[in-house]
Amino acid sequence: MTISEAEIAQVRSATDIVALITEYVALKKAGRRWQGLCPFHAEKSPSFSVNAEEGRYYCFGCRVSGDQITFIREMQHLDFVEAVRVLADRAGIELHEDDSSGPARKERQEFLAAMDRAVEWYHERLLNSPDARPARDYLRSRGVSGEVARQFHLGWAPDDWDALSTSLKFSEKVLEGTGLGFVNKRGRRQDSLRARLIFPIFDSANKAIAVGGRILPGAPENPDGYREAKYKNSPETPIYSKRRTLYGLNWAKDDIIKSGEIIVCEGYTDVIACFQAGLPRAVATCGTALGEEHFRTMRNFAKRIVLAYDADSAGQSAAASVYQWERQHEVDVFVARLPKGSDPAELAQRDPSALVDAVATAVPFLQFRLDRVLDAANLSTAEGRARNAEAALRVLAEHPSDLVRDQYLLKVADALRLDLATLRPRVSELVRNPQAREPVAERPVQPRVSEPLPRPGLEALRLSLHFPHDVKDRFIAEYFVNDVQRGIFQGLRTGQSVSEVVDHLRRQGEDAAADVLSELAVDELDREYTVDDVTAVVAQLLRAAVTQQMRDIERELRSSEITPDVANATVRDVKERLELLDTPQGASAEADLRAWLLSRSGSSE
Repeated sequence: MTISEAEIAQVRSATDIVALITEYVALKKAGRRWQGLCPFHAEKSPSFSVNAEEGRYYCFGCRVSGDQITFIREMQHLDFVEAVRVLADRAGIELHEDDSSGPARKERQEFLAAMDRAVEWYHERLLNSPDARPARDYLRSRGVSGEVARQFHLGWAPDDWDALSTSLKFSEKVLEGTGLGFVNKRGRRQDSLRARLIFPIFDSANKAIAVGGRILPGAPENPDGYREAKYKNSPETPIYSKRRTLYGLNWAKDDIIKSGEIIVCEGYTDVIACFQAGLPRAVATCGTALGEEHFRTMRNFAKRIVLAYDADSAGQSAAASVYQWERQHEVDVFVARLPKGSDPAELAQRDPSALVDAVATAVPFLQFRLDRVLDAANLSTAEGRARNAEAALRVLAEHPSDLVRDQYLLKVADALRLDLATLRPRVSELVRNPQAREPVAERPVQPRVSEPLPRPGLEALRLSLHFPHDVKDRFIAEYFVNDVQRGIFQGLRTGQSVSEVVDHLRRQGEDAAADVLSELAVDELDREYTVDDVTAVVAQLLRAAVTQQMRDIERELRSSEITPDVANATVRDVKERLELLDTPQGASAEADLRAWLLSRSGSSE
């Protein structure tokens, strides 16, 4: 059925085009116009302009234009009549149509009205009902005051089978159409949520469209021993789509637009905690993973997206999808590094400033994933460094940008003390062959005793064990590039017995070092050692230790910690002394290099 021109004009006049568009796009006043990023094509600089007086929009980039009706048609993929009906509902205008003209629209109106009544009913129960006292006590224990409960319209579903259905006299159609209830096996209407704290879910226009329910801690099991899930959410309905909805966006969008940042949490309580901590720009997905539709919505409000998940959840995010969404929607995804085992709700209650700092210092998504691998790196052996390099390169290979990968490759080389030239071909191979990218084990890698350790270090430890008086002054801890070997040497230098050193290492949790020392202590020497042998071992240790320091100097130069002149002079001087080790001036060169290594470590003999 057609709609009269007069009613169409009335709908246009009653619809504030700026308010309508800001439900989807962040707009800022620029003179007499409003500007923002075009919702119809990806762009970095605003070219989308809105004339509030005329009720028109135009994009100077992709040249789309229209009015309120055109905009809602494009955003919701509606035909003309459906778009007018949506705007009429929004403005509270009743169109003169017969009953058969819009059954879906009338049904939607009915469901929205029912959801609004239900949210108010739940909220009133939380504030005033005696049976909601445990819920109020729980909220207070989590730092949620009555004012906050009112702000987020929290509610309480009583522990009854049909309290909501009976009180509000909802029909079976309404109960099932809203997800608020259902008809049970006995043919009776039954509420979907009972004995749960209620979190109403609103769309960006502030209309209640769904609810989520949390069971209280310590809730008893059902008689059959079944314990219900902590959270239970509304199902998909004609008024609610999980993949398109972000909890809290209706409250957060003003601060999101002002700050240019949106914080994404995992749960309702995390969002509330962020607001309480002074971060009123937090949202959460509604019982589903972060997806394409969520990014499509978020990119219209902010370009900086911060994931405020616990560390494990953030690390498990689908990397390939995140990078694709970053590029497709031209957003930047960051991760707030929360303390291990903390979520925003817990951290906000314990230390709100720490949550604010974690968001402010959030790192790019790729850096977060790479840091997790590098923080777990086992640097005690060449094999351990190589294994962690492989894991790090697989993470890098998932990123689509050559330039980004190469910048982070420097970080990997520095952290694992490996040559950049050897890493580049491997990451290129992994990029070309995605099948070669095995799942990355982002967890600590424990040192294995069976891994081969650097031979010069082992020789030095054998000499220190079997000829302690002869080599007493020839070795220092700075000569050992391997952490396990250095720890053993430092233990032996205390003058304690091997058993005492082994016990101490085990008490410190350094089982790998204790095992190596235990084996060396019973190792048979296959030959006699001469003074020249000791000098050769020292020279090998020095070369390895100096090479490691050279890599550190390269890193310091890249990060501007030292100037090129200082770096070049130091490298030239050290290389000259290394060349003298095997000459008659070897003793003097050894002393100079020993002093240099001690100065680099800040130690003194």
